[in-house]
Amino acid sequence: MKINVKNVARLANLPVSIDEEKKFEKQLEETLTYIENLNEVDTTEVKPADNVTGLTNITREDIVEPSLSQEEALRNTKSTHRGFFKVKGILDAK
Repeated sequence: MKINVKNVARLANLPVSIDEEKKFEKQLEETLTYIENLNEVDTTEVKPADNVTGLTNITREDIVEPSLSQEEALRNTKSTHRGFFKVKGILDAK
């Protein structure tokens, strides 16, 4: 399977040199070949391992308790928008 490293790097917004592109392409092809080999392993006698720890659900039940109103929660913020906290963007829109 051929991986387009340049396209993946562009989608991830990562600069990749030509040497890195070739190196990563080779590494990804090796990884995918290994995974394809795993698909050929006979697992018919292997039991599913959906819960290997034996633990049961130990989370508590959600209980609605009194809390701050929206107005109280937003009272000390510098900026709001339509009833929500407004913060600086962290992702570039392209």
